[in-house]
Amino acid sequence: MLDAFSNLFAGLSVALQIQNVFYCFSGALIGTLIGVLPGLGPVATIAILLPVTFYLPPVAALVMLAGIYYGAQYGGSTTAILVNLPGESSSVVTCLDGYKMARNGRAGPALSIAALSSLFAGFIAVILMAIFATGLSELTMFFGPAEYFSLMIFGLIAAVILGQGSVLSALAMVFVGLLLSLVGTDVSSGVQRMSFGFFDLSDGIDFVPLAMGLFAVAEILKNLESPEERVVLKGRIGRLMPSREEFRKVVPSALRGTFIGSFLGLLPGGGPTLGSFAAYTVEKRISKYPHRFGTGVVEGVAGPEAANNASAQTAFVPLLTLGIPSNPTIAMMAGAMLIHGIQPGPEVMTKNPDVFWGLIASMLIGNLMLVIINLPLIGVWVSLLKIPYRLFYPAILVFCCIGAYSVNNNVFDIYVMIFFGFVGYAFMKWKAEPAPLILAFVLGPLIEENFRRAMLLSLGNPTTFITRPISLALLFAAVGLIAITLAPRLRRQKNV
Repeated sequence: MLDAFSNLFAGLSVALQIQNVFYCFSGALIGTLIGVLPGLGPVATIAILLPVTFYLPPVAALVMLAGIYYGAQYGGSTTAILVNLPGESSSVVTCLDGYKMARNGRAGPALSIAALSSLFAGFIAVILMAIFATGLSELTMFFGPAEYFSLMIFGLIAAVILGQGSVLSALAMVFVGLLLSLVGTDVSSGVQRMSFGFFDLSDGIDFVPLAMGLFAVAEILKNLESPEERVVLKGRIGRLMPSREEFRKVVPSALRGTFIGSFLGLLPGGGPTLGSFAAYTVEKRISKYPHRFGTGVVEGVAGPEAANNASAQTAFVPLLTLGIPSNPTIAMMAGAMLIHGIQPGPEVMTKNPDVFWGLIASMLIGNLMLVIINLPLIGVWVSLLKIPYRLFYPAILVFCCIGAYSVNNNVFDIYVMIFFGFVGYAFMKWKAEPAPLILAFVLGPLIEENFRRAMLLSLGNPTTFITRPISLALLFAAVGLIAITLAPRLRRQKNV
């Protein structure tokens, strides 16, 4: 534990460099903005900004993208409380009591409870991250190619099963993602695979246009088909600080939400949405007055807001220590790391300690910045809520095209982006969540590489995956998850 704290202090020296502080602030500000403006989200925003990070130092790029991710959790609560419209899926639960508090003339305390709970959760989550990351990185010393292959298979299955939507459609998305990851030239034989005669596909499908198409362009197409309905709360927000009695109720709720969210953020497929729902359920069950939930109780705001911010930050641990992105936004972060030549996984801590600890330490600074950005600027965010979305999307589309072209200076990448934009829109219409596809696309080359290494080391003996204890345990866990999911009762609960 002492090593974790000393490394965290070393990371602060990196995070407090002027350029890193600037990009941390930029990410927090952009994250708040896209959280406040429903319709885009952190996944699409990070996809749009991936080309920009190509020209930044690795630490600055990752600090900015991370700020966008957890900053969106702050901004999403603002719309949930003031408009009854969650800016992020993780803020859905906040609508239940946050908006009722606002309707009861307590908008200010609701906003400050959401911000302060998130700040508290962010600080605790960073400390837990430092401890978890150190322990997991030591565990990976016992991992070989067979263990990494089994770990990634387990991660994909867990992400599919714990995620939202139909398991069958998610498995189909994983299959498509793995196929897309195979496009290009085989590194072993030099033979082109599934390039269909296109020279531009000989190096494979680029991550940036694929991500921008599936998330940014598809999200714009989806938002344009439905009319905007925003009824911004009228009148003054009034006093921000909650009363002493409300503080007394908020502290234990924020603590419980922090630890629930921190744990669920570590799980593949977990993340902020699962954390906020789980925290709200726990608060309601242990409350002495559960019937009052949904009428404007502070515990219904503090618990979920602490959980979603804690989940958003501990979700980086599997990526940085094991190389497994736990949700689509973290998969975007993995893509940004690969763009800079950094392989996500246990080697990040040893080969790039400034990136590893600088990113984790920057979250302490980012969380503090978010409170400063959010509470004093409430009036600005309320004004932005009145701007129609149709005025934003032309600029977003232009930015997408410029970004897709700028990575390789290739017009073909714009065509790839547009193609996958329509593919992503079709997936949305068919209610097939594209997130598992992007996870499989990122993990596909690593799965193939470790499978080949394991087979070479075992002289072609496939039993190597079940004769090594850690690999066998991970495969058993993956099979167990599938078996549990097939249970009718769990399927019904997942649908609910």
